[in-house]
Amino acid sequence: MQVTVKTFAHLRDRLGFAESAAEVPEDACVLDVWQSITDGSEMPRSVLAAVNLDYAAADTRVHDGDEVAFFPPVTGG
Repeated sequence: MQVTVKTFAHLRDRLGFAESAAEVPEDACVLDVWQSITDGSEMPRSVLAAVNLDYAAADTRVHDGDEVAFFPPVTGG
């Protein structure tokens, strides 16, 4: 199945894209998406994720056509 992946801030710079499509297995979760875009790297605890604009845990299941976003913690000031 295919999901849209968005990255923000330094993750966009590190991974080299702001938006991309990713092919993942039917039973994929957020962590699987992360690993598919990072060649199998562990997802750092500091990375936040969202599925279809809702915060999501690493074990949140994704579905065909979902949008998965990865971003660093956001602080205000």
